[in-house]
Amino acid sequence: MDGDQEMTEWWRGACIYEVYLRSFQDSDGDGEGDLPGLLRRLPYLADLGVDAIWITPFSPSPMHDSGYDVSDYRAVDPRYGSLADFDAVIAHSHELGLKVIIDQVYSHSSNEHPWFAESRSSPDNPKADWYVWADAKEDGTAPNNWLARFGGIAWEWCPQRRQYYLHNFLVEQPDLNLHNKELQAEILDTMKFWLDRGIDGLRLDVANFYTHDPELRDNPPAERGGDFPSNPYYLQQRLYDRSRPETLPFLEAMRRLAGDKLLLAEISCDWQVQRMVEYTKPGRLHTAYSFELFAPELDGRHIAAATTQASETDSWPTWALSNHDVTRVATRWGVENEPRRITQLHALLLSLQGTVILFQGEELGLPHAVVPREHRRDPEGIRFWPFDRGRDGARTPFPWTNEKGLGFSEGVTTWLPADPAHAGLSVASQSNDPNSLLARCRSLLALRKRTPALRLGEVNVLEVEKDWLVFQRTHAGVTLICAFNFAGSSQRLKIDGIGAVLAGELVQGQLPAGGFVIAEVKA
Repeated sequence: MDGDQEMTEWWRGACIYEVYLRSFQDSDGDGEGDLPGLLRRLPYLADLGVDAIWITPFSPSPMHDSGYDVSDYRAVDPRYGSLADFDAVIAHSHELGLKVIIDQVYSHSSNEHPWFAESRSSPDNPKADWYVWADAKEDGTAPNNWLARFGGIAWEWCPQRRQYYLHNFLVEQPDLNLHNKELQAEILDTMKFWLDRGIDGLRLDVANFYTHDPELRDNPPAERGGDFPSNPYYLQQRLYDRSRPETLPFLEAMRRLAGDKLLLAEISCDWQVQRMVEYTKPGRLHTAYSFELFAPELDGRHIAAATTQASETDSWPTWALSNHDVTRVATRWGVENEPRRITQLHALLLSLQGTVILFQGEELGLPHAVVPREHRRDPEGIRFWPFDRGRDGARTPFPWTNEKGLGFSEGVTTWLPADPAHAGLSVASQSNDPNSLLARCRSLLALRKRTPALRLGEVNVLEVEKDWLVFQRTHAGVTLICAFNFAGSSQRLKIDGIGAVLAGELVQGQLPAGGFVIAEVKA
């Protein structure tokens, strides 16, 4: 890759930091994070060593789903600041060498969006077809068997139009009909609005939900194993309500508009790596990530299979171990209060081929927060309590200090309560400790940034078991060994020619329990 290409394709091998804006830093005491708060904390992110930030939605919203229900695509919600505040974040980020990616939700809008108000007013208005409408069956029931991600059927009756509308998520999140060319043009204009403000890319929320089967065919049942799930959504194969081939031409139109500006898709489906590859073929999106590594347990075989499948194509994958939608990885994989193993997970993420995403607080080793039931905000967690405690525990205020409120807000109350258990892992608690999780994460980020083989190298899995993973990264004549011992006892690394150790430790050829090593291979 020449210098010019590396500049335009800065995202290859980059580390993107997910800023969950509502919980990052409050500047005005209202208990919610905002853009001026983010502006204040940008130096922290630059010092951390990430390449870019991804800012979660900040557009006007009634907040039924924490901003993923947009009521105006070309404005800033006053709770987060103003367009001038956003422009300031862009400018200062660029001064600090950080790229800026913003979250865009084009699969659905809020039911309070003016588009929806017009669409539901009649079946023949100019925006009548901007949402997915369908007649009831003869017996009055929903048009088909599709289920909503947050529970119940995916159709809501509208007495005004005397039709059902589709909502793959909440009733308050009606699905946009991206089969409609006029709507496609409006979405592309919205993209241009933000691109023209100087952003470096877009994160496309649930991009595989953009279109649906025009024939509205029933989804078949999924193959079942184990217990009946608390949410029946998982009892269907999602063949007709998402991941449709009709989406692909629109992705190509988005790419033509975006050019070199990054298009990063979120993929949520049954065949995640396959769909990632499909969506990132030449002329489509630059990269995509899925929930593939958000598995309930740490398994070297699963990691190897997913990453190898992606690497065997011309596509460029993106990987994450946590985000705002899942249980934090330290809790999910049972390594809370085990600094060695948390650093091992940081090293694993930052050794993978592709672009990687670090979720806010992951660098601190935060466990999933405990949020009392009475303070829950997540509609999924509220509906399925206590069988599914939802996503709130990943979204609590960021711990800047170990004081009450954790330095997040000067307000009396915050939108979600700060978890006192996070105080000992705050930025202030770790910043002056050269052996802290934060310091080790910074060191690994710096290693990835200065090591082309880690950012851009080919990958070859050498050894894999449930509790053991060894792979090579090779670039420009340099070969690295990346080895991870997930077991509870030390194991021997049977690789010849190990040279300089770049990170981790290797003791007389042994990897300690929960240990890792990234090392050069002698020529």
